[in-house]
Amino acid sequence: MYLRRPGRRRAFSSLFVALGSLALIPTCLAIWPFPPKRFRGNSLIDAGSMGLTGDGRVIAFGDFNADQLLDVLVLGSDQQTLSVYHWKHDTFSFVDSGSFKHPQPVYNVVPGDFTHSGKLDLLVMSQSRTSNQLDLTLYPALVGDGFDVDHPINIQSSLLPQPIPIDVDGDMKIDLLGLTPSSSGTDSVLQIWNNVWNASADKPTLFHVENAPFHGKQCTPANPHSNGVIDLDGDCLADVFLVCDDGRGGKSYQIWVNNKNNGFTLSQEGSLPTGTQAISFADMDRDGTIDLVFPTCSSVSSSTGAGKDCYINIVYNQQLPLCTSATDSGVRKGVRVCRPPEQLCTADSKFKFDFDPNSTGYVKFPVTDLLPSSASLLVEDRSFNPPLPLSLKLGDANLDGFPDLLLISSAANNQVPHLVFSAPCAAGLAGCAADGSGKRGWKVAAQGANALDTISDARSVSFIDMDEDGTLDILVQRTGDAGQGHYLFVQNNFYYDAFFLKAIVLNGACNNGWCYGPNGTEKYHPFGVSYSGATYKYTVLDTSGHRSAAQVGQLPQTAYQSLGTPYSFFGLGRTNNYIENLFVGTTLHSDQHFIDMEGVIPNSKVVILPSVKEGEIWKRELFLRPGEWIPWVTVTVVITMLLLAIIVFVLQLNEKREDELERRKISHHINFDAL
Repeated sequence: MYLRRPGRRRAFSSLFVALGSLALIPTCLAIWPFPPKRFRGNSLIDAGSMGLTGDGRVIAFGDFNADQLLDVLVLGSDQQTLSVYHWKHDTFSFVDSGSFKHPQPVYNVVPGDFTHSGKLDLLVMSQSRTSNQLDLTLYPALVGDGFDVDHPINIQSSLLPQPIPIDVDGDMKIDLLGLTPSSSGTDSVLQIWNNVWNASADKPTLFHVENAPFHGKQCTPANPHSNGVIDLDGDCLADVFLVCDDGRGGKSYQIWVNNKNNGFTLSQEGSLPTGTQAISFADMDRDGTIDLVFPTCSSVSSSTGAGKDCYINIVYNQQLPLCTSATDSGVRKGVRVCRPPEQLCTADSKFKFDFDPNSTGYVKFPVTDLLPSSASLLVEDRSFNPPLPLSLKLGDANLDGFPDLLLISSAANNQVPHLVFSAPCAAGLAGCAADGSGKRGWKVAAQGANALDTISDARSVSFIDMDEDGTLDILVQRTGDAGQGHYLFVQNNFYYDAFFLKAIVLNGACNNGWCYGPNGTEKYHPFGVSYSGATYKYTVLDTSGHRSAAQVGQLPQTAYQSLGTPYSFFGLGRTNNYIENLFVGTTLHSDQHFIDMEGVIPNSKVVILPSVKEGEIWKRELFLRPGEWIPWVTVTVVITMLLLAIIVFVLQLNEKREDELERRKISHHINFDAL
């Protein structure tokens, strides 16, 4: 007789159960509600060209179809063909939506709502038949999609220093500031292309050229320049920073403060350090003021555009700080010494930038402190004609509230992009003193940055938030010499335990409501029509309860293909609270040109629609993008509810059983008194 062993039967049963479980895995995966992550790994990840093709270059960013997703404008290798690529969330790529050819070589393109229709037009700056001039052409946006290439608007020409967008008269329409052929050597050098567009007129005129309302001795803008429109004195009203040609082969600067209806007055001027390259603007030390960042080099190669013996310079804006206490009025013996959190938009007429290397407000350190193997930076892109100045790109890549740097080193014919993180000062960090003191230190991202380190033919770098997911990714444009194409997007897949905020101020088109095409053929929101000059200031509490302030500008620079995004992006750091105060400033010439928003939710996008009419309430819209953790929170809540329901059900059964036992006990009880 053969006797089966019980243990063997249990073993076979366990095996069958395991095999059955394995068979169910594909079914479980099929019904799993969470899609797999597109990018894996805590690092910078090579995301490829994301649908961009050809050997051209990205020349501008903009939301051309008002879907709140960032699109790109590409200039072909012939420097005449312009193509719009729309971002498609479903396919996670850019899709070509059409192109047209400009008759002359294009130098720069500025997307903006110049016709106040609620859609982005294209202002094209191109080569003129006159050698010292630029032709300006506007392609108005069509009602549906695309641009009216058959009926462009020709604008009075500019001199070679590229004009910059500015709202000079406070009507929220985009004007231009620059030089025209009629500019003279008198005090009225600067000219304004004043936007006088009236779509209802029989023959509408776009611009009327006139003298700029700048009161003081005006300089001649350099070519190239780093002119910017951004608040520098702290009143949330955009001022003007000009980089000038000093006539002796060097550069100087002027700062013009905005006085609303009284024009601009000269506040500060001086010489820039020898070898100054392109200047960028950002709040580098998170004190609520805009600082200056730029490289200086001893010389620049005429063939490669690489600067030799380069230094990185940070000039801090010295003005009223944030009061340390929320109850502090900020006034001592009738003199204001600090800004309370609810009064961030208070002007400081004594603000200054001190370019003295011995000043505490000036930090300068060699590039070799960051990259010991290279002292050269790529400061000009000579793959384009004429060469383009390359600035240090600023953006908060790790969401800690302090802007980081993107730069390109140049050594042995290799042009390698680098991400440089801002960090608290410590001994040995670039930008800090030997004892570790200083405002901020700098260190190159090394771990997880292989996607950048393997590039050897970079010609420009830019920050861009792909798919609007709240992280700053990187666009690297390449010469194509390495055979890897001309576009490379690098996904920022680092995990940061911090928050962000995105904001955009619209230009008041369509009374900040719905826009309608001719005869009501189309209805759309003017979501893509930001403009240069809006200002954001905010206060936030970190996890230890420390309050800090920060300032961010909206599109401060647009010349020479600066590749600024239409929205403003800023990291908030770690916080367990809402944003205390978010001040939003505009260029309106009204009594109240800014608003204060309290309790704004982090990890969101704020759209501000200011009212051009005095006394009308501004509209505000807040958009929350669900993060990857939202489904997990949902699962956790559902499981917790099920567990609680089971506990309640079990307790209910126990209660019923106890009641039944009690009832039976009572029913069997004999009342002897009744006998």
